[in-house]
Amino acid sequence: MIEAAAAAAHGEAQPGRRPRSNTPSALEAGRLAATVERLREEALEAQSAADGRALVELAKGILVGQLGCGPAEASRQLVKLAEQSGTTLLALAVDIINQAARDRVSEVTQEFLATAVAEPAEPAPTVRLRAAESRVLAAGDTQAVAAALLENALAPLGANGVAIWVTGADSSLTLAGQAGFAPEDADRWRYVPPEVATCARLALTHRELSVVTSLSQASLPTIGRRQHPDGGRVVIPAGTGGRIHGVLEIAWPQPLAPQPVQIIRQLEALAELCAHTLEEQSAHHTSDASGAAYHAALAELTDLAGHLDDTVLVLAPVLDADGRLADFRIHHVNNSFMDPAGRPRSMVTGRPFLEIYPAAAEDGGLFDKLVRTYATGEACQALRTALTTFVGEVPLTTVADVRISRHGPALLLIWKIEDEKARLANLLQHAQRLGRVGGFEQNMRTREISWNEQLFALFGLPVTAAPVPLEDLAAHAHTHDVNSIGRFLRTLMHSRRESAVEFRLQRPDGITRHIRMVAEPVLDARGRLYSVRGACQDVSSQHWTEVALAATRDQLADTEAESADRSRLALQLQHAIMPPAPAPLEVPGIRIAVRYRPAESESLVGGDWYDSVVLPNGEILLSVGDVAGHGIQAATGMVVLRNALRGLAVTGAGPAQLLAWLNRVAFHLTSDVTATAVCALFDPKTRTLRWARAGHLPPVLVRGPQAQSFPLNAGLLLGALPETTFVEEEVQLETDDILLMYTDGLVERRDIAVTDSLAQLLTVASRPASTLERRLDSMLTYSASDTDDDTCLIGIEVR
Repeated sequence: MIEAAAAAAHGEAQPGRRPRSNTPSALEAGRLAATVERLREEALEAQSAADGRALVELAKGILVGQLGCGPAEASRQLVKLAEQSGTTLLALAVDIINQAARDRVSEVTQEFLATAVAEPAEPAPTVRLRAAESRVLAAGDTQAVAAALLENALAPLGANGVAIWVTGADSSLTLAGQAGFAPEDADRWRYVPPEVATCARLALTHRELSVVTSLSQASLPTIGRRQHPDGGRVVIPAGTGGRIHGVLEIAWPQPLAPQPVQIIRQLEALAELCAHTLEEQSAHHTSDASGAAYHAALAELTDLAGHLDDTVLVLAPVLDADGRLADFRIHHVNNSFMDPAGRPRSMVTGRPFLEIYPAAAEDGGLFDKLVRTYATGEACQALRTALTTFVGEVPLTTVADVRISRHGPALLLIWKIEDEKARLANLLQHAQRLGRVGGFEQNMRTREISWNEQLFALFGLPVTAAPVPLEDLAAHAHTHDVNSIGRFLRTLMHSRRESAVEFRLQRPDGITRHIRMVAEPVLDARGRLYSVRGACQDVSSQHWTEVALAATRDQLADTEAESADRSRLALQLQHAIMPPAPAPLEVPGIRIAVRYRPAESESLVGGDWYDSVVLPNGEILLSVGDVAGHGIQAATGMVVLRNALRGLAVTGAGPAQLLAWLNRVAFHLTSDVTATAVCALFDPKTRTLRWARAGHLPPVLVRGPQAQSFPLNAGLLLGALPETTFVEEEVQLETDDILLMYTDGLVERRDIAVTDSLAQLLTVASRPASTLERRLDSMLTYSASDTDDDTCLIGIEVR
């Protein structure tokens, strides 16, 4: 054994023994860690005791002021009151502070006590919030503030990290202090450029408390994400007087469950405490309106406004009794100031902004933009903003381009009012840009239309004539181009996209010209259609050249000619039964109008069909259907089903039975034809409508200002099974009722569900219209469809 010890002393390994290490033993390391933990706990206890003593001393000072006694008597009274109430000296001290303070922490405490079902085991959140406040006030920097918030108030709530972000003038975020995160992670997140999406950015965007339940689900980068990728976050804007000085971000290691209202109120109180700390540490802002820095900043903005040519208003914040932003005071307007109501500078300067421009307070209006810019520091530019003023009780609206920016404690509001000369010059520039001969602009709100002289000449009208509105363009075109113009207007006004159309213009002097019209929508700041501008060009020569070239290509391409013949045959067959613009049908008791919009491409000629006929028993057969597919097969299948239904209806059977027979025809007597259909029988004597559907969209009933769809009854499409049954419904119609039957080409869209398109269809159908034909035209123009399929639309007006 002596030899083994000697060998070990010389570093020689013995068989079966582990060599000794020069590092401290595990027992020594454990003792060291225990000592460090004990010292840390003692430091925390000392700090907690110091915080408690500070709160007790503050309560003594309040009693001295309220009772008019000395410090010793106040101390005895505090002890005596604690014994009588059966609570601790610290809890009583905090209660006295809350009653005297009447601040946000006091409100949170009252809410907590009001909702507590029993006496809490600990004085939370009262003591925690006041202790955190005491530590924050004593903190020397933002880093110490973050540590104080985490240790005193947030760790008991399960939080494991706190980050305090300071907002820059450009909406950037700078990490001013943090606790609970790794130092290397804090170094990486020292600065966040503007418009980078992070958790803290949510608080600036929404300007209210925001909750991220799980970082992995939200996919938002932020400090500490690597440590706890599934953790939850709460971000709260920290601001005073309407300005957001920073963001308080609180981290939890696990996904965050929905928090009670009491906890949310505590977090908002901590954010307000943090905001006051950031405000005091800021060297560029003062809330004291009499401060030298405040007046120096306003003087600098006033000098800047004098060097600008546009209208400039320097706005100073106005706070209410609770320190919240209530309005802005117009501190100064420059010499170029132009008021929409024509008021001089003296009537505006020094007045509250909302008193001068009350209409700006509407939701999403100019005042909301001012508040957002003042809160976040993010500059705002809004083109074509409506400035509404009141002359007496008459509103006067002017359109202007607006820019807003924050400079120190105030805002700079710049607007440029658009006058008539600028608008016409802008119109000319766009006409030249698009390479047109005649330019136009139509205001969709005021209905004002502006044409240049070339456009009057193009239409064969004198310059003294009234310009033709876009809605009436079809009345000046060839009847075969009506559908093309309808698609053009729908794309332009409904989809709000630039569009073009070629049509044959029928001029008053009898001359027909081929016109190409190109237009684009102009949207206001809210994304609503404000006006339409564009131009027209005479392309008659180009059109006839293209016709000649097309004829040559048809002669040289036999295969293309055969395909074109088939498509043309299908189109002719379709038009033979269903003209594109049939005349209204006058039958006893009702009036029927039809709109048929064929496919944009002849190769897509489909099997849409409609029919209305008076039967021998006096009833009126109303039907609409759609054969699956396109081309000659769909067109011939449509002819078979339409004629078969006419013949079957003479038997006097009801709609359900007629569809059952028609299903047998589709299954046995056609070549794999499937179709959808709606069949209805109207009795003019009783005004009773019986109807059934076979996989087709149900009719729509317009009664007064309301439009509603018939129920989606069961009914399989035609030709799918040899035998099937259909459900028959009966509806009692009234005078002036309008029944609408249509094919799915009216509502089909590639990007939204059919239910959403149907809801929009009901909205359009309920709009008032002077005639049945105008109602159908409106539905075609504003339909939600964006496909190239055929569309049938039948309107039945009960008399």
